[in-house]
Amino acid sequence: MAVRLYSHWSEVAAQDWQWLNFTPDEIACKGTGELLVNARALDTLQEARSLWQRLFRINSAYRSPEHNAAIGGAVGSYHVKGMAFDIALLDYDIDDLVDCLRRAGFTGIGRYNTFVHADIGPWRIWNKRTR
Repeated sequence: MAVRLYSHWSEVAAQDWQWLNFTPDEIACKGTGELLVNARALDTLQEARSLWQRLFRINSAYRSPEHNAAIGGAVGSYHVKGMAFDIALLDYDIDDLVDCLRRAGFTGIGRYNTFVHADIGPWRIWNKRTR
């Protein structure tokens, strides 16, 4: 399974889900329940989680085009392609988390006040932190 779209995350058979630290509902669109499984992106997320050895709370993963538009997401967002994750900072050191995400293979990293965006698009890094 390289990329597969489910109309709802509950349609994913247990034997088809291979990412031990995440569940389909965590990765599904928060607005519609749809799930686009991008195996490469999820493998990278699982690698990051294995390296980090602590909880990741996923604020946003896949977004349906409709939900992405409704929340003001970027046109062409990697979330719509199932290639991006927003990971809550919790009490983590942002530099340590970013380093971990880069070592796992994420190539797009955005620093925000309360989360870090990670995707497998082209190499780039940006900072939107205000404090």
